[in-house]
Amino acid sequence: MNIIVCCKAVPEEEELIELSDHSISAEKANWKVGEYDMVAIEAAKKLAAATNGKLTALSIGNSALNNTKLRKTILARGPVELKLVVSEESLSDSYMTAKALEKAIREIGDYDLIICGTGSSDVYAQQVGNQLGALLDVPVCNGISKLVPSENAVVADRILENEIEVLEIPFPAVVSVTANITNPFIPSMKDIIAAGKKPVQELGIDLSDIKANSEEIVDAAPKKKERRMEILEGESDENIDALVQLIKRELA
Repeated sequence: MNIIVCCKAVPEEEELIELSDHSISAEKANWKVGEYDMVAIEAAKKLAAATNGKLTALSIGNSALNNTKLRKTILARGPVELKLVVSEESLSDSYMTAKALEKAIREIGDYDLIICGTGSSDVYAQQVGNQLGALLDVPVCNGISKLVPSENAVVADRILENEIEVLEIPFPAVVSVTANITNPFIPSMKDIIAAGKKPVQELGIDLSDIKANSEEIVDAAPKKKERRMEILEGESDENIDALVQLIKRELA
């Protein structure tokens, strides 16, 4: 089984800076692999091991992908190779990201299954996997909590509100896995050293012709407010009524 796992580099949340116009800057932030993508990599690794398959990691992003540590972070977790598209073109919505992934995957060629995380750790639109499957014109399913290999297919569990839906998805296909499908693997020093010897290929793909869809991402932090410091001590009926009136006034 040939598996491609998609993963995204995102800035460290604690290192984001709020600017004076309430926009958010990642200029001074270090970059990492998103937490949901870590889970997707581990799920893909286990499936590849169960089928004696090949696992390729694919990432598209800015110059942060040139960071050797970031590349090793991906490869140390199981993929045998890493494909990259490094571009300063802004992929401002999920459709543009899916289009970029589509171009890269068509360049890579042969695959049976593409695995995505449930969403990216920064935008978390939860749409890229579905849109990628539609663009590739292959079966697609999201919300997958379990993957079991089958002949020329994969059997997937999807947890619904009151039941578990079991689906047999024929290859080639795209699936998005939930955060609870498995626990991310913590690589050893041996894994990290071995990752430095694995092949990394930058795909020469032009993303300048990808146009945004109808989505608009508003990158702004909420405006801060000073605490009102209105304290009502005690549990008397009068204080309870006063609290209710304060809440009603704020919601009005």
